[in-house]
Amino acid sequence: MITGVSDELLVALIGLGGGILLGLAARVGRFCTLGAIEDIIYQNNDLRMRMWILAIAVAMIGSFAMIGFGLLPAADSAYLGQVWHPLASILGGLVFGYGMALSGTCGYGALARLGGGDLRAFVIVTVMGISAYSAISGPLSPLRIWAFPMVETAQTAGLAHYLGRITGLSPVIFGLVVGVTLLVIALASRSILDKPKAIFWGVMVGLAVVTGWGGTAMVAYSSFGAVPVVSHTFSGPTGETILYAMTSSGSSLSFGIGSVAGVWCGAFIGSLIKRQFRWEACEDPRELRRQIFGAALMGIGAATAVGCTIGQGVSAFSLLAYGAPVTFLAIVSGAALGLRQLIEGFSPA
Repeated sequence: MITGVSDELLVALIGLGGGILLGLAARVGRFCTLGAIEDIIYQNNDLRMRMWILAIAVAMIGSFAMIGFGLLPAADSAYLGQVWHPLASILGGLVFGYGMALSGTCGYGALARLGGGDLRAFVIVTVMGISAYSAISGPLSPLRIWAFPMVETAQTAGLAHYLGRITGLSPVIFGLVVGVTLLVIALASRSILDKPKAIFWGVMVGLAVVTGWGGTAMVAYSSFGAVPVVSHTFSGPTGETILYAMTSSGSSLSFGIGSVAGVWCGAFIGSLIKRQFRWEACEDPRELRRQIFGAALMGIGAATAVGCTIGQGVSAFSLLAYGAPVTFLAIVSGAALGLRQLIEGFSPA
């Protein structure tokens, strides 16, 4: 596509650019999934949850606009091109959310913390990446494939596309209507309208996902499908990045590797901007044990649900994939359960 630049390197650079935006959003804009859930449950503060909904809305509007202009073959994405297993979304989301609470962050958040010098996050990232790959193509993969086989579908597995089939209208109409509705919901409070920085970073997260879809679709078109149409997600790609770091001569760059590196770089830059970079380590072995266990659960949960808080919670949601809202709610429920265990215990109130 660009003379002297391979398709693999090009999509990795696209992932790097979007990942830097996401890393900056985490460190400078305080965009955090677990933080949003904890804020709304225990502090009655919905600011970061509204940022998350705003990110979904922007990503959805941008994605369906590209679909309408013929720039994004949504059916080629993994979220819409395969048969949906509801139980996989529910179980995977619950396991991921619970593991996220135990670890104190999700995969995306761990990468952002690592960029700020948190060595505990290094352990979380490593364990989660290995765990995810063990369930994707390692010793746990036969069980996952047996329970939830990945089968291509002839009909695009998305809510907007389903409504389009039964009404005869363009799925773009439904996608844009839902996106605008979520945008209104996200901004329908003074808690976010009085925080222009929160609005800005929520929009940036959404745009990062849009650039992922648009950039990889463009390269896929020019390379006749040699690279997949993807956007940001951080469980499987973290394992892929670890594998590439060890065997780069036998593997190739990808969007996911660029995305993981971009979040780390963006978070590092953001921590310097905020003057928050400092080396941190875990002083309590029990805390580290809990975080390792949570990271392992996150990897397995994300592999089962086909995505994490960003992968399913924003990227898949931007295409209105069947599993996105179900996985989103399951992750929130699993995280709420884990937070209650850590903060309140399981004894009756």
